[in-house]
Amino acid sequence: MYASCQTSKNFIKQQAKTLALFDFDGTLCLTDSFTQFIFYTLSKKHIFRQGVKILPWIQGYYLNLYPAHAMRAKLYSQMFSQQKYPEIEQLAWDYSHQLLEQLNPVLLAQLKQHQDFGHDVAIVSASLDLYLQPIAQHLNVALICTETEKHQNILTGQYSSPDCSSEQKKLRILANYNIAEYDQIYAYGNSHEDEEMLNLAQHRFMVGQDQYLPTIDTLKLTGT
Repeated sequence: MYASCQTSKNFIKQQAKTLALFDFDGTLCLTDSFTQFIFYTLSKKHIFRQGVKILPWIQGYYLNLYPAHAMRAKLYSQMFSQQKYPEIEQLAWDYSHQLLEQLNPVLLAQLKQHQDFGHDVAIVSASLDLYLQPIAQHLNVALICTETEKHQNILTGQYSSPDCSSEQKKLRILANYNIAEYDQIYAYGNSHEDEEMLNLAQHRFMVGQDQYLPTIDTLKLTGT
């Protein structure tokens, strides 16, 4: 009887699941990928000409009068509307390989440790699918992010999903994962836009606030 109970306990432990969620900009990546992407893909003349048109909103953003999620959408629309998708897609692929060189080595090592233990791992970011998809594929992780819209190989300048920040991060995670199935959830972020995501986790890490990364619990994977 005891042996049977022990076997059942070990089976439950072996079946336990862990989810690890990583913000991108300022967390897994050391830089602001969205702003850099604009300057990587578009000419300075185009950026200046389009930027002048939304200068009041840019000023409002830096004065904390205009929210970041709205500024990103307006900036994306102004800069990328009517751009040819195949050209931007190739530039985004090239750019993604530059970003791989700018990953935070400490957080990247943590991500790889989660993978080594067989955990489900996802990047959850307000940044764009255009360059995050190649990065997620390279790292072999799932991706939840802001998705861009195209029509007949032309970028419309609109999102096909809401800006993936704050509450949207939480909603998108819940839409993609049944968190009740997970015994442990880890979340890594760097700003107030990550709070909703971090609140889903038992183990959370905020860059710039928390000194130590959470220790990854392997007990429930080993069955020991």
